[in-house]
Amino acid sequence: MSVDFHLYLITDRRQTGGRALTDVVEAALRGGVRAVQLREKDLPGRALYVLARDLRDLTARFNARLIVNERIDVALAVEADGVHLGQGSFPVAEARKLLGPGRLIGVSTHSAREVQEARGADFVVFGPVYFTPSKARYGDPQGPARLREASSESSCPVFAIGAVTAQRVPEVRAAGAHGVAVISAIIGARDPEAATRRILSALGRDR
Repeated sequence: MSVDFHLYLITDRRQTGGRALTDVVEAALRGGVRAVQLREKDLPGRALYVLARDLRDLTARFNARLIVNERIDVALAVEADGVHLGQGSFPVAEARKLLGPGRLIGVSTHSAREVQEARGADFVVFGPVYFTPSKARYGDPQGPARLREASSESSCPVFAIGAVTAQRVPEVRAAGAHGVAVISAIIGARDPEAATRRILSALGRDR
């Protein structure tokens, strides 16, 4: 399965402003998002499964990818398109054994070394490129220069994350990013559909 998208939407139901997460994701899908990562880490297994099932139905309607954060069992149960692994998750090789060759594996990275160690992944997310409170625990922002280094070291597409906005897309693309991964820029937007279209326009893409 190829990485045929340049905008990677990551969910956070706490940033929806009281709206149903599925409604916000649907608006983003109408705007052109074609890859969604379900990342509600605090949900218990059954609630996560139910939400994953609902998002699988929704993404399927728009011919979009659904990636489940870390929970390989949930991904397999809802027939998601893949999983996203953190630095404390399964090794990529072990995840591949469980998932088989037909599903995507993404990996979160915070240094060029971690990018190199993600061999076998289909794509990596690198950051935070710019300061964002949600990524403050990972230290100072990496900045475009380190993104450029990470992109040059990677054998797979790199997505920039961390306070990436439509205005910052040209800078991260110039630093070698294949695309961008966003949370608040879409999930927290008053109009998620319009916000999605702005980012895709900045990327020069329709997905």
